Formats: sequence, C-alpha cells, structure tokens
Amino acid sequence: MGRVFNFSAGPATLPEPVLEIAQKELLDFKGTGMSVMEISHRSAAFTEVIEKAEADLRSLMNIPDNYKVLFLQGGASSQFAMVPFNLFSSRKKADYINTGQWSKKAIAEGKRYGDVHVVASSDDKMFNYIPEITRDMFDPEADYVHITSNNTIYGTVYPELPDTGDVPLVADMSSNILGQVYDVSKFGVIYAGAQKNVGPAGMAIVIVREDLIGHALEGTPVMFNYEIHANAGSRYNTPPCFAIYMAGKVFEWLLDLGGVSAMEEVNREKASWLYNFLDDSKIFNSTVKGEYRSIMNVPFILPSEELNAKFIKEATEAGLSTLKGHRTVGGMRASIYNAMPPEGVKKLVEFMKKFEVDNS
Repeated sequence: MGRVFNFSAGPATLPEPVLEIAQKELLDFKGTGMSVMEISHRSAAFTEVIEKAEADLRSLMNIPDNYKVLFLQGGASSQFAMVPFNLFSSRKKADYINTGQWSKKAIAEGKRYGDVHVVASSDDKMFNYIPEITRDMFDPEADYVHITSNNTIYGTVYPELPDTGDVPLVADMSSNILGQVYDVSKFGVIYAGAQKNVGPAGMAIVIVREDLIGHALEGTPVMFNYEIHANAGSRYNTPPCFAIYMAGKVFEWLLDLGGVSAMEEVNREKASWLYNFLDDSKIFNSTVKGEYRSIMNVPFILPSEELNAKFIKEATEAGLSTLKGHRTVGGMRASIYNAMPPEGVKKLVEFMKKFEVDNS
C-alpha cells in the first residue's frame, strides 16, 4: 500500500522529504556509524543537532533573546503541572480560559497547586466558539493567564490574543505552533506537544521568558523545574533525542519553504477550500462558524450517524485516512497541519463533492 493522506489530529502526518532524510540517515548519522537514536546525547554530533534545532526554531518564530527554548519530555500534558510549579508566586493565583478538553485538563491540574479562576468558558455551546474576553476580567494580581490557542478537538482558534496587561500570558500552542505567525514577546510561556506540527510524539517545546525562570515552588520535582533544564541546555537527563532530531529536520524543511508566514498563507488557502465547500454543501455541515474557525483542525458532520460511518469507510478506502471525529464531537475531523500537502485537501474536497452527489 502506498502513502495515504493522513488527516489524524496527532500523531500526525510528517513532511515526506523529512521522512526520506531520516530514512537515509537512520543507520549511519553523518558518518558516525551509528543511528541518531544510538549516539550519546552529550556527543559532539548530537550537540550540533540540538543547537541547530534551537537556532532554527528561534529564526522561525523570531524568538527574542530574553527567552529560553527547552526541549522536554512528557508532552504538553506535563506542562499542565510545570506551568503552575514554575509560575505560581506566594499568591498562587491564576486565571484560565476554558475552550475545550485540553483547557479543562490544564485547569484541573492547576487547581491542585493553587487558586485557579476560570474567567470565561465556551462549554455552554459545546466549545464551538471562543468566549469574549476583556482586560478587566483578569485579576491584576494573578501569576499568569492560561489559554489554549487552538482547540484540536473542537476546531476553534483565538481570532486575537487576550490583553492580559502586565500578567504573563501562557499558551498551550500544541496544535497550531508554526502554523501561523505569533509575536512571542506577547507571551510569558508558550508550550507545545510535538506530535501535531513539529515531529513525532514524546517531546514538548517550551519557550519561556527568562524573568519567569528561577522561582519554582518549594518542593517542585527537579524534573519539573524550568531552571534546571534551562541551565542544562535541555540535557539535564537524556532528552528525547530522536524527537529533537526529527523536529530539527522539520524546522529546516519549513525554513526552506519560506518560514512560518509563507506556511500560514498555504494553511489559510487549504482551510478556505474546505470551509468554502462546507458552507455551500447541502449535506455536510461545519461545527464551527465565523472568525473562530481553526485553520489546523476542521470538524464537520453529516445528517446521520449512518452517513458519517459510510463516509469514513469510503474515504479510508480512497486513501483519505483517520478522518473520524473525536468522540465528544462525533462526525469527522480533518487535521490539515503544515505537513498536509495542498493536494491532500483538494482530494478530500473532491471526494466530499462526489459523496454528496451519490448520497443526496
């Protein structure tokens, strides 16, 4: 069987050129006679890998010098605890905005360590929008404000960032990091799991402003202290070497394409093809309307569960894989991350058009 178009929400599709390079280097990485999965994380060869990956990420996101970049284990879910461990002060207060399942998990974890206030939520409408937020909703004495920038399950994205004043803004950017341009200087912390837009599962990227490092709560586990990892260059312990290597290859690929701004243009065009069809369709419906629509994750539904199941089955047979929606939403979901080529979205739309004709 040949390669399919993989619309999985994560672990997600990777750029074929990156996979081909990894395949060629798998047994002998740059003349070492070893795989990158075998070389020491403290060797000169791996030092070059991790330092270049950081430099390329800094270039892609225009990360200011007063921010540290960390490549950590545990995925984004570990950051639900690492953020309060490192950012809670003596006040131990934080504001969260609830826009979906991952926000809910971050909120639940934050409540274990301090006073978490949910200032706004979109759960009243099954998280199909981003709630209206104004600066006066935030506690000026909060240690941070937490958002999930793009909601993988429900297909929503913040049309603009909330104004948090002097309170550091923390963003779980797992499903849209590198997919659209953000001004890093507006954040205190950005974190993201790798398995959607960056590389294979098993790693989290953390971008943290330096003044927020070094104030971890007493009793914070060593492995959950940003300062420990920052001082050790993400190699306090053995890091996820292969995930870092693959992320670095993705960064190189993205730079060759013109960077994040160029990628965002492609992503918006891909998403527009899909949303335009959904808006004109007589049987397919988008579950998200207007300005809140994600350009990374597009949920949609048909009029019955029988049609949903038929669509997923026939799409899979046509080489359009992993389109089943999350169980809390149902229907279908097309995750069209950076590595999903435009021809994959075109093929999906053409298949949907034919399915509509055959089932109307």
